[in-house]
Amino acid sequence: QVQPVESGGGLAQPGGSLRLSCTASERNFDYYAIGWFRQSPGKEREWVGCISSAPSSHYADFVKGRFTISRDDAKTAVYLQMNNLQPDDTGVYYCYYDPTIGGRIWGQGTQVTVSS
Repeated sequence: QVQPVESGGGLAQPGGSLRLSCTASERNFDYYAIGWFRQSPGKEREWVGCISSAPSSHYADFVKGRFTISRDDAKTAVYLQMNNLQPDDTGVYYCYYDPTIGGRIWGQGTQVTVSS
């Protein structure tokens, strides 16, 4: 199994936007649902959302209306568009997928900091 790689993190001001990418050189990428978690300082890792192969996307209540997940299977990439970012969105964002065999595969994460 191939570990996905996140990118696109950085510093954003409150109300700003960032787009994270999750890529993997995985032959069956278009078959898998791809999801995102985040780890905020002092908090447990929490699920952000996911996108199926259909594709259809699902989100945690705290990001609905602000975050959008999309995928481009030709590029074996999934994107997390984050708008109207707030300081509480600060954290390390991880993408993952669940291969047919074996356990969940996590990326190494990308840091997002929202601060003025």
